[in-house]
Amino acid sequence: MKGALPVPGSQVPPMSVSTRRPLALTGALALTLVLAACGTGVEAESGSTGPSTEESTGAEADAEEEVSSDVVEAAARTPRVALTYDGGLLVLDAATLEVEADLPLDGFNRLSDAGDGRHVAVTTAGGWAMLDAGTWSQVHGDHSHYFTAPPALHDVLVEAETPAHVVVHDGLTALFDDGTGDVTVVPADGWADAVAAGEVTPTRTYTTPSAHHGVAVASQDGHLVVTEGTDEGRSGARLLDASDTELAASAECPGVHGETVAGEETVVLGCEDGVLILHGDHFHKVTSPDAYGRIGNQFGTETSAVVLGDYKTDPEGTLTSVSLIDTEAETIRIVDIGSQYTFRNLARGDDDTALVLGTDGALRVIDPATGEIVRSTPVIDAWEVPQEWQQPQPAIKVVDGMAYITEPATDELHVVDYETGEVWKSTQLPATPNEMVVVTG
Repeated sequence: MKGALPVPGSQVPPMSVSTRRPLALTGALALTLVLAACGTGVEAESGSTGPSTEESTGAEADAEEEVSSDVVEAAARTPRVALTYDGGLLVLDAATLEVEADLPLDGFNRLSDAGDGRHVAVTTAGGWAMLDAGTWSQVHGDHSHYFTAPPALHDVLVEAETPAHVVVHDGLTALFDDGTGDVTVVPADGWADAVAAGEVTPTRTYTTPSAHHGVAVASQDGHLVVTEGTDEGRSGARLLDASDTELAASAECPGVHGETVAGEETVVLGCEDGVLILHGDHFHKVTSPDAYGRIGNQFGTETSAVVLGDYKTDPEGTLTSVSLIDTEAETIRIVDIGSQYTFRNLARGDDDTALVLGTDGALRVIDPATGEIVRSTPVIDAWEVPQEWQQPQPAIKVVDGMAYITEPATDELHVVDYETGEVWKSTQLPATPNEMVVVTG
């Protein structure tokens, strides 16, 4: 389903929490205030509608209009694209590809979906700052209203020594601080209120026994999956209940890295020799076909038992094959794509297909059930993997049946209908893109 986007051919110690008020780098304080009034009931990444809120009264609507004239009601969801570049952030309209904002921000900054279809977590000095992409939905009874506003970058909301992985699952956002091992869990639909208040109210905090490059996955039933490790190495994961009591554990995942969820609750963690799968209340280890078969980045969907992962057979080698992990059969299929790629070149289609962009510039569509490459579409010019992973390299994200692909060599952004292989639209960017997140609005 293409949703809001036009189809081709149409016209269309514990974590500390900041108490500082948000400092919008663009937009006025008035906009911050109106975000609190309109920030609930946003749509999730999948496009489903969030929790209902009561319809605003006429007086409330008048008050909102007086607060800010920058908020515009739209006829449908308005997805937006957030991009990093050396020195700032760009926010584009996902349909028109027009630049909605260019926000200065020094340093190498990473982007993560915050989970509400509107906000993006930005790792920066001192923790996670929040980028309001300026697009959201508000449920009114049996229908929704859609709004846009100028994007704004706000001050650090969750402080961290080394902000790292951000995981959205089951209506919760879990943020992991590599420098301390602190985990902060926040309601995914609560970011607008947190921005307006200038502080977050976590539903849970936890600190791992030792700081490490880790990840956490939270669930509404109180369960928390956390990786185990130290600054010298990582070994496995634990499942905790709401009182932090250990329910299950496994030390059979050397170099544990990355996570995803297959279906509604099957958690998959990558290892240097396979994957660790959490089925309910117990872990299963699924071993790679090679002695060293590292799977470090995984991509699952809510409707498929098969997870897409990268695959490396040499610690110093390159990525030329992908892994398809069947979490029900507990098997790993390796698919050679005939080209190099990087961790930013993997994605899942809305139809559960596996998407891989190679250094030959072609976008491959893989059937996750068979491993067959069903389509290969030239999109960008051939490129080389940079020596440092932080350097600009092509990235891919998917929303509403379209794949968004950056081309740093030419400062371009391309939109591809991966179902037909047609490059629908391209645009020249004002800066060289690096990381990317697409919010659904």
